[in-house]
Amino acid sequence: MTEAQKEIVEALATELQQGTLTEANLRKGIADIAGVDSPKRQDILYLQAVTTSPGAAVVGMLLVEDGELREGPSDPEDWPYQTVLEAVRDGWRIISFPNMALLAVDEKEFYGLGAEFILERWR
Repeated sequence: MTEAQKEIVEALATELQQGTLTEANLRKGIADIAGVDSPKRQDILYLQAVTTSPGAAVVGMLLVEDGELREGPSDPEDWPYQTVLEAVRDGWRIISFPNMALLAVDEKEFYGLGAEFILERWR
């Protein structure tokens, strides 16, 4: 639950305790908490990792946020996530795991992007 949602719940609880909660205020509060009136936006995060494990180190990233492509900081140490698990813990959902067909066949040949995870969040 976001801070804004918590504030709405607290305000509704206060009105209830004071006996001033109306049906209209309750309905509006519930709609506000659910975000019914606000359009949702999908953000996409592409993370390339050294292996197919979500705990593996991230070696590349690309973010699509508010409809804009963002490559992130040039220094990998400044990336928001060093592993896919860190992104998951921060609320991102994995929607695509690495395609095993794109992994290196042997040490001399490499195909595709390798261990790429695609994650999403709605806000």
